[in-house]
Amino acid sequence: VGESSMLLTGKKALDYSGSVSAEDNTGIGGAEFIMGPNGESQYYAKDIPAAYKILLKHYETTYKPPYSKYPMKSKTADPVDRNICEFSYSDPLNQGFTTVGDILGSTLNSERKKPFEIRQVMQSIIDNDFGYLERWEQMSDAETAVVWETKIGGYSAFLIGIESKQLSRVGETPNDGPENWTGGTLFPMSSKKIARAINAASDSTPLIVLANLSGFDGSPESLRKCQLEFGAEIGRAIVNFKGLIVFTVIARYHGGAYVVFSKKLNPNLKSVAIQGSYASVIGGSSAAAVVFPKIVLKETLADPRIIDAAANLKKTPNPKKKDYDDLYKKVHMEKQAELAKKFDEIHSVERALSVGSIDDIIVPENLRSYIYKSIETFMADSISEEF
Repeated sequence: VGESSMLLTGKKALDYSGSVSAEDNTGIGGAEFIMGPNGESQYYAKDIPAAYKILLKHYETTYKPPYSKYPMKSKTADPVDRNICEFSYSDPLNQGFTTVGDILGSTLNSERKKPFEIRQVMQSIIDNDFGYLERWEQMSDAETAVVWETKIGGYSAFLIGIESKQLSRVGETPNDGPENWTGGTLFPMSSKKIARAINAASDSTPLIVLANLSGFDGSPESLRKCQLEFGAEIGRAIVNFKGLIVFTVIARYHGGAYVVFSKKLNPNLKSVAIQGSYASVIGGSSAAAVVFPKIVLKETLADPRIIDAAANLKKTPNPKKKDYDDLYKKVHMEKQAELAKKFDEIHSVERALSVGSIDDIIVPENLRSYIYKSIETFMADSISEEF
Protein backbone atom coordinates (compact mmCIF):
# COMPACT_ATOMS: atom_id res chain seq x y z
CA VAL A 1 0.00 0.00 0.00
CA GLY A 2 1.36 3.40 -0.95
CA GLU A 3 4.76 4.02 0.59
CA SER A 4 4.80 0.76 2.55
CA SER A 5 7.56 -1.82 2.11
CA MET A 6 8.35 -5.51 2.54
CA LEU A 7 11.66 -6.04 4.37
CA LEU A 8 13.91 -8.58 5.98
CA THR A 9 15.89 -5.83 7.71
CA GLY A 10 15.25 -2.07 7.89
CA LYS A 11 17.56 0.64 6.56
CA LYS A 12 18.91 1.69 9.97
CA ALA A 13 19.85 -1.86 10.91
CA LEU A 14 21.57 -2.39 7.55
CA ASP A 15 23.49 0.89 7.87
CA TYR A 16 24.58 0.07 11.40
CA SER A 17 25.89 -3.35 10.39
CA GLY A 18 27.75 -1.94 7.39
CA SER A 19 25.53 -3.72 4.85
CA VAL A 20 24.20 -2.33 1.57
CA SER A 21 20.99 -0.35 1.98
CA ALA A 22 18.91 2.22 0.08
CA GLU A 23 17.76 5.76 0.80
CA ASP A 24 14.80 4.50 2.79
CA ASN A 25 12.81 1.33 3.51
CA THR A 26 10.73 1.78 0.36
CA GLY A 27 13.93 1.69 -1.68
CA ILE A 28 14.82 -1.64 -0.10
CA GLY A 29 11.45 -3.33 -0.51
CA GLY A 30 8.81 -1.03 -1.99
CA ALA A 31 6.21 -2.26 -4.47
CA GLU A 32 7.10 0.07 -7.35
CA PHE A 33 10.77 -0.82 -7.80
CA ILE A 34 11.34 -4.04 -5.85
CA MET A 35 8.45 -6.21 -4.69
CA GLY A 36 6.13 -5.57 -7.64
CA PRO A 37 8.72 -6.27 -10.36
CA ASN A 38 10.08 -9.38 -8.59
CA GLY A 39 6.56 -10.81 -8.19
CA GLU A 40 6.50 -10.98 -4.39
CA SER A 41 3.87 -8.24 -4.21
CA GLN A 42 0.70 -9.43 -5.96
CA TYR A 43 -1.37 -6.24 -5.92
CA TYR A 44 -0.71 -2.53 -5.46
CA ALA A 45 -3.08 -0.13 -3.70
CA LYS A 46 -2.50 3.60 -3.37
CA ASP A 47 -4.06 3.78 0.11
CA ILE A 48 -5.89 1.77 2.77
CA PRO A 49 -9.44 2.20 1.29
CA ALA A 50 -8.12 0.97 -2.09
CA ALA A 51 -6.48 -1.99 -0.34
CA TYR A 52 -9.79 -2.92 1.31
CA LYS A 53 -11.51 -2.85 -2.09
CA ILE A 54 -8.90 -5.22 -3.51
CA LEU A 55 -9.20 -7.52 -0.50
CA LEU A 56 -13.00 -7.67 -0.70
CA LYS A 57 -12.87 -8.28 -4.47
CA HIS A 58 -10.41 -11.09 -3.83
CA TYR A 59 -12.75 -12.59 -1.22
CA GLU A 60 -15.64 -12.45 -3.69
CA THR A 61 -13.79 -14.85 -5.99
CA THR A 62 -12.01 -17.05 -3.46
CA TYR A 63 -14.09 -17.27 -0.25
CA LYS A 64 -15.39 -20.79 0.40
CA PRO A 65 -18.15 -21.32 2.99
CA PRO A 66 -17.33 -23.99 5.59
CA TYR A 67 -19.73 -26.44 3.95
CA SER A 68 -18.39 -26.04 0.39
CA LYS A 69 -15.24 -27.13 -1.48
CA TYR A 70 -15.45 -24.17 -3.84
CA PRO A 71 -16.70 -20.55 -3.79
CA MET A 72 -20.45 -20.18 -4.13
CA LYS A 73 -22.07 -19.08 -7.37
CA SER A 74 -23.15 -15.44 -7.44
CA LYS A 75 -25.79 -13.65 -9.49
CA THR A 76 -24.89 -12.01 -12.79
CA ALA A 77 -26.89 -10.07 -15.36
CA ASP A 78 -24.42 -11.07 -18.08
CA PRO A 79 -26.03 -13.90 -20.13
CA VAL A 80 -24.05 -17.16 -19.93
CA ASP A 81 -24.79 -17.84 -23.61
CA ARG A 82 -23.59 -14.44 -24.79
CA ASN A 83 -21.90 -14.54 -28.19
CA ILE A 84 -18.33 -13.31 -27.58
CA CYS A 85 -17.81 -12.86 -31.35
CA GLU A 86 -19.99 -9.74 -31.16
CA PHE A 87 -17.83 -8.22 -28.43
CA SER A 88 -16.28 -4.98 -29.68
CA TYR A 89 -12.52 -4.98 -30.22
CA SER A 90 -10.33 -1.87 -30.28
CA ASP A 91 -7.65 -2.51 -32.90
CA PRO A 92 -4.45 -0.68 -31.82
CA LEU A 93 -2.33 -2.91 -34.07
CA ASN A 94 -4.30 -2.07 -37.24
CA GLN A 95 -5.02 -5.67 -38.20
CA GLY A 96 -8.54 -4.90 -39.42
CA PHE A 97 -10.29 -6.44 -36.41
CA THR A 98 -13.46 -4.76 -35.16
CA THR A 99 -14.83 -7.61 -33.02
CA VAL A 100 -13.41 -10.56 -31.08
CA GLY A 101 -15.04 -12.74 -33.71
CA ASP A 102 -12.68 -11.30 -36.32
CA ILE A 103 -9.72 -12.60 -34.28
CA LEU A 104 -11.17 -16.07 -33.73
CA GLY A 105 -12.73 -16.48 -37.18
CA SER A 106 -11.36 -17.61 -40.53
CA THR A 107 -12.25 -14.59 -42.65
CA LEU A 108 -9.67 -12.06 -41.41
CA ASN A 109 -7.36 -14.42 -39.52
CA SER A 110 -7.41 -17.75 -41.34
CA GLU A 111 -3.85 -18.76 -40.39
CA ARG A 112 -4.32 -17.50 -36.82
CA LYS A 113 -1.03 -15.61 -36.99
CA LYS A 114 -2.12 -11.98 -36.72
CA PRO A 115 -1.24 -10.26 -33.42
CA PHE A 116 -3.95 -9.12 -31.02
CA GLU A 117 -4.44 -7.99 -27.42
CA ILE A 118 -5.30 -10.94 -25.21
CA ARG A 119 -6.90 -8.82 -22.46
CA GLN A 120 -9.70 -7.76 -24.80
CA VAL A 121 -10.44 -11.40 -25.62
CA MET A 122 -10.38 -12.25 -21.92
CA GLN A 123 -12.76 -9.35 -21.26
CA SER A 124 -15.23 -10.80 -23.77
CA ILE A 125 -15.50 -14.05 -21.78
CA ILE A 126 -15.83 -12.90 -18.17
CA ASP A 127 -18.89 -11.49 -16.41
CA ASN A 128 -18.64 -7.83 -17.29
CA ASP A 129 -20.78 -6.80 -14.33
CA PHE A 130 -18.11 -8.23 -12.03
CA GLY A 131 -14.77 -7.41 -13.69
CA TYR A 132 -11.52 -8.91 -12.52
CA LEU A 133 -8.43 -8.61 -10.34
CA GLU A 134 -5.10 -9.02 -12.09
CA ARG A 135 -2.42 -10.86 -10.14
CA TRP A 136 1.28 -10.03 -10.46
CA GLU A 137 0.53 -7.23 -12.91
CA GLN A 138 3.83 -5.47 -12.13
CA MET A 139 5.99 -8.61 -12.36
CA SER A 140 8.98 -7.72 -14.51
CA ASP A 141 9.72 -9.74 -17.68
CA ALA A 142 6.49 -11.71 -17.17
CA GLU A 143 4.32 -9.55 -19.39
CA THR A 144 3.39 -12.32 -21.83
CA ALA A 145 1.34 -14.08 -19.13
CA VAL A 146 -1.89 -12.47 -17.86
CA VAL A 147 -3.62 -13.84 -14.74
CA TRP A 148 -7.09 -12.71 -13.65
CA GLU A 149 -9.29 -13.62 -10.69
CA THR A 150 -12.78 -13.28 -12.12
CA LYS A 151 -16.22 -14.81 -12.58
CA ILE A 152 -17.83 -16.59 -15.53
CA GLY A 153 -21.57 -17.10 -15.36
CA GLY A 154 -21.41 -16.29 -11.65
CA TYR A 155 -18.79 -18.96 -10.95
CA SER A 156 -15.38 -17.96 -9.62
CA ALA A 157 -12.46 -18.75 -11.93
CA PHE A 158 -8.81 -18.11 -12.51
CA LEU A 159 -8.37 -16.97 -16.12
CA ILE A 160 -4.94 -17.16 -17.76
CA GLY A 161 -4.21 -15.59 -21.12
CA ILE A 162 -1.05 -15.53 -23.22
CA GLU A 163 -0.30 -12.10 -24.67
CA SER A 164 -0.57 -12.33 -28.44
CA LYS A 165 1.26 -9.24 -29.57
CA GLN A 166 4.90 -8.19 -29.45
CA LEU A 167 5.86 -6.24 -26.33
CA SER A 168 8.82 -3.90 -25.92
CA ARG A 169 11.33 -4.86 -23.26
CA VAL A 170 12.02 -2.45 -20.43
CA GLY A 171 15.63 -1.83 -19.46
CA GLU A 172 18.85 -3.22 -20.84
CA THR A 173 18.57 -6.13 -23.29
CA PRO A 174 21.28 -8.82 -23.13
CA ASN A 175 23.04 -9.71 -26.40
CA ASP A 176 21.99 -13.34 -26.08
CA GLY A 177 18.29 -12.61 -25.59
CA PRO A 178 15.35 -11.44 -27.70
CA GLU A 179 15.02 -7.72 -28.41
CA ASN A 180 11.28 -7.87 -27.68
CA TRP A 181 8.87 -10.19 -25.91
CA THR A 182 7.31 -12.20 -28.73
CA GLY A 183 3.55 -12.73 -28.74
CA GLY A 184 2.33 -16.25 -28.01
CA THR A 185 5.62 -17.16 -26.34
CA LEU A 186 6.53 -17.95 -22.74
CA PHE A 187 9.73 -16.54 -21.27
CA PRO A 188 11.23 -17.59 -17.90
CA MET A 189 9.37 -15.13 -15.68
CA SER A 190 6.06 -15.55 -17.50
CA SER A 191 6.49 -19.32 -17.11
CA LYS A 192 7.09 -18.77 -13.39
CA LYS A 193 3.99 -16.58 -13.16
CA ILE A 194 1.79 -19.18 -14.83
CA ALA A 195 3.08 -21.98 -12.58
CA ARG A 196 2.26 -19.78 -9.57
CA ALA A 197 -1.22 -19.07 -10.91
CA ILE A 198 -1.97 -22.77 -11.45
CA ASN A 199 -0.83 -23.56 -7.90
CA ALA A 200 -2.91 -20.68 -6.51
CA ALA A 201 -6.06 -21.90 -8.28
CA SER A 202 -5.58 -25.53 -7.24
CA ASP A 203 -8.26 -26.76 -4.83
CA SER A 204 -9.65 -23.22 -4.84
CA THR A 205 -11.32 -22.26 -8.12
CA PRO A 206 -11.62 -23.66 -11.67
CA LEU A 207 -8.75 -22.71 -13.98
CA ILE A 208 -9.40 -21.45 -17.52
CA VAL A 209 -6.51 -21.05 -19.95
CA LEU A 210 -6.80 -19.18 -23.26
CA ALA A 211 -3.92 -20.47 -25.35
CA ASN A 212 -2.40 -18.78 -28.34
CA LEU A 213 0.90 -20.40 -27.51
CA SER A 214 3.73 -21.34 -29.85
CA GLY A 215 5.92 -22.57 -27.00
CA PHE A 216 8.79 -21.51 -24.75
CA ASP A 217 11.58 -19.14 -25.78
CA GLY A 218 14.83 -21.07 -26.15
CA SER A 219 17.36 -18.23 -26.36
CA PRO A 220 20.61 -18.42 -24.33
CA GLU A 221 19.26 -15.67 -22.06
CA SER A 222 16.08 -17.63 -21.32
CA LEU A 223 18.01 -20.82 -20.63
CA ARG A 224 20.38 -18.86 -18.40
CA LYS A 225 17.36 -17.64 -16.45
CA CYS A 226 15.99 -21.13 -15.76
CA GLN A 227 13.51 -21.49 -18.62
CA LEU A 228 13.68 -25.29 -18.40
CA GLU A 229 13.08 -25.25 -14.67
CA PHE A 230 10.16 -22.81 -14.76
CA GLY A 231 8.63 -24.64 -17.73
CA ALA A 232 8.86 -27.88 -15.76
CA GLU A 233 7.19 -26.07 -12.83
CA ILE A 234 4.14 -25.58 -15.05
CA GLY A 235 4.08 -29.31 -15.74
CA ARG A 236 4.39 -30.09 -12.03
CA ALA A 237 1.63 -27.60 -11.20
CA ILE A 238 -0.66 -29.31 -13.75
CA VAL A 239 0.10 -32.74 -12.26
CA ASN A 240 -0.64 -31.51 -8.72
CA PHE A 241 -3.70 -29.45 -9.65
CA LYS A 242 -6.91 -30.32 -7.83
CA GLY A 243 -10.06 -29.23 -9.60
CA LEU A 244 -11.15 -28.36 -13.13
CA ILE A 245 -8.88 -27.05 -15.88
CA VAL A 246 -10.42 -25.89 -19.16
CA PHE A 247 -7.57 -25.44 -21.62
CA THR A 248 -8.77 -23.61 -24.75
CA VAL A 249 -6.79 -23.30 -27.98
CA ILE A 250 -7.95 -19.99 -29.46
CA ALA A 251 -5.35 -19.62 -32.23
CA ARG A 252 -2.16 -21.75 -32.29
CA TYR A 253 -0.76 -24.27 -29.85
CA HIS A 254 2.68 -25.75 -30.49
CA GLY A 255 6.05 -26.57 -28.95
CA GLY A 256 6.90 -27.43 -25.36
CA ALA A 257 3.59 -26.00 -24.18
CA TYR A 258 1.93 -28.91 -26.00
CA VAL A 259 3.69 -31.17 -23.50
CA VAL A 260 3.22 -29.35 -20.18
CA PHE A 261 -0.47 -28.56 -20.74
CA SER A 262 -1.30 -32.17 -21.45
CA LYS A 263 -4.35 -34.28 -20.64
CA LYS A 264 -1.91 -37.08 -19.81
CA LEU A 265 -0.64 -35.09 -16.82
CA ASN A 266 -4.04 -34.50 -15.22
CA PRO A 267 -7.32 -36.31 -15.95
CA ASN A 268 -9.30 -33.22 -14.92
CA LEU A 269 -7.75 -31.14 -17.71
CA LYS A 270 -10.42 -30.54 -20.33
CA SER A 271 -8.84 -29.53 -23.64
CA VAL A 272 -10.91 -27.75 -26.27
CA ALA A 273 -10.05 -25.94 -29.51
CA ILE A 274 -11.76 -23.18 -31.43
CA GLN A 275 -12.75 -24.29 -34.92
CA GLY A 276 -10.02 -23.34 -37.41
CA SER A 277 -7.24 -23.14 -34.80
CA TYR A 278 -4.05 -25.21 -34.93
CA ALA A 279 -2.65 -27.71 -32.44
CA SER A 280 0.50 -29.81 -32.91
CA VAL A 281 3.86 -30.49 -31.29
CA ILE A 282 5.51 -28.28 -33.92
CA GLY A 283 4.06 -25.57 -36.17
CA GLY A 284 4.02 -25.86 -39.95
CA SER A 285 6.59 -23.14 -40.62
CA SER A 286 9.01 -24.60 -38.08
CA ALA A 287 8.47 -28.10 -39.44
CA ALA A 288 9.20 -26.98 -43.01
CA ALA A 289 12.38 -25.16 -41.96
CA VAL A 290 13.77 -27.63 -39.42
CA VAL A 291 12.24 -31.09 -39.91
CA PHE A 292 11.79 -31.22 -43.68
CA PRO A 293 14.54 -29.02 -45.22
CA LYS A 294 15.54 -31.76 -47.70
CA ILE A 295 12.02 -31.89 -49.12
CA VAL A 296 11.96 -28.11 -49.48
CA LEU A 297 15.36 -28.19 -51.20
CA LYS A 298 14.27 -30.97 -53.58
CA GLU A 299 11.06 -29.14 -54.55
CA THR A 300 12.98 -25.87 -55.00
CA LEU A 301 15.52 -27.43 -57.39
CA ALA A 302 12.71 -29.16 -59.30
CA ASP A 303 10.85 -25.91 -59.90
CA PRO A 304 10.85 -24.99 -63.66
CA ARG A 305 11.98 -21.43 -62.86
CA ILE A 306 15.08 -22.69 -61.06
CA ILE A 307 15.82 -25.28 -63.77
CA ASP A 308 15.65 -22.61 -66.50
CA ALA A 309 17.68 -20.13 -64.46
CA ALA A 310 20.36 -22.77 -63.80
CA ALA A 311 20.55 -23.63 -67.51
CA ASN A 312 20.87 -19.95 -68.47
CA LEU A 313 23.55 -19.52 -65.83
CA LYS A 314 25.72 -22.10 -67.61
CA LYS A 315 25.12 -20.66 -71.10
CA THR A 316 25.54 -16.96 -70.35
CA PRO A 317 29.10 -15.71 -70.88
CA ASN A 318 28.70 -13.22 -68.06
CA PRO A 319 26.42 -15.05 -65.69
CA LYS A 320 24.32 -12.96 -63.32
CA LYS A 321 24.79 -15.04 -60.20
CA LYS A 322 23.01 -12.48 -58.03
CA ASP A 323 19.81 -12.75 -60.11
CA TYR A 324 19.92 -16.53 -59.76
CA ASP A 325 20.49 -16.29 -56.00
CA ASP A 326 17.59 -13.85 -55.61
CA LEU A 327 15.28 -16.15 -57.58
CA TYR A 328 16.44 -19.18 -55.60
CA LYS A 329 15.63 -17.44 -52.28
CA LYS A 330 12.21 -16.46 -53.56
CA VAL A 331 11.31 -19.96 -54.79
CA HIS A 332 12.76 -21.58 -51.66
CA MET A 333 10.55 -19.40 -49.45
CA GLU A 334 7.52 -20.26 -51.60
CA LYS A 335 8.17 -23.99 -51.31
CA GLN A 336 8.74 -23.65 -47.56
CA ALA A 337 5.43 -21.82 -47.17
CA GLU A 338 3.61 -24.43 -49.28
CA LEU A 339 4.98 -27.28 -47.18
CA ALA A 340 4.15 -25.40 -43.96
CA LYS A 341 0.56 -24.93 -45.12
CA LYS A 342 0.28 -28.61 -46.07
CA PHE A 343 1.68 -29.62 -42.66
CA ASP A 344 -0.80 -27.39 -40.81
CA GLU A 345 -3.68 -28.80 -42.86
CA ILE A 346 -2.68 -32.34 -41.88
CA HIS A 347 -1.89 -31.55 -38.24
CA SER A 348 -5.17 -29.73 -37.64
CA VAL A 349 -7.29 -29.62 -34.50
CA GLU A 350 -9.45 -32.27 -36.14
CA ARG A 351 -6.43 -34.59 -36.15
CA ALA A 352 -5.66 -33.63 -32.54
CA LEU A 353 -9.24 -34.58 -31.67
CA SER A 354 -8.97 -37.93 -33.48
CA VAL A 355 -5.79 -38.90 -31.58
CA GLY A 356 -7.20 -37.77 -28.23
CA SER A 357 -5.04 -34.69 -27.64
CA ILE A 358 -8.14 -32.52 -27.29
CA ASP A 359 -11.70 -33.30 -26.16
CA ASP A 360 -13.85 -30.97 -28.25
CA ILE A 361 -13.86 -28.52 -31.16
CA ILE A 362 -16.29 -25.65 -30.76
CA VAL A 363 -17.30 -22.57 -32.74
CA PRO A 364 -16.07 -19.31 -31.17
CA GLU A 365 -19.64 -18.09 -30.65
CA ASN A 366 -20.11 -20.79 -28.00
CA LEU A 367 -16.89 -20.30 -26.04
CA ARG A 368 -18.37 -18.48 -23.04
CA SER A 369 -21.30 -20.90 -22.73
CA TYR A 370 -18.98 -23.91 -23.15
CA ILE A 371 -16.72 -22.73 -20.31
CA TYR A 372 -19.77 -21.99 -18.14
CA LYS A 373 -21.30 -25.44 -18.74
CA SER A 374 -17.95 -27.12 -18.04
CA ILE A 375 -17.71 -25.33 -14.69
CA GLU A 376 -21.37 -25.99 -13.86
CA THR A 377 -21.02 -29.73 -14.60
CA PHE A 378 -17.86 -29.95 -12.53
CA MET A 379 -19.49 -28.13 -9.61
CA ALA A 380 -22.53 -30.41 -9.73
CA ASP A 381 -20.26 -33.47 -9.68
CA SER A 382 -18.27 -32.02 -6.76
CA ILE A 383 -21.44 -31.46 -4.73
CA SER A 384 -22.64 -35.01 -5.41
CA GLU A 385 -19.25 -36.36 -4.26
CA GLU A 386 -19.57 -34.39 -1.00
CA PHE A 387 -22.89 -36.04 -0.22
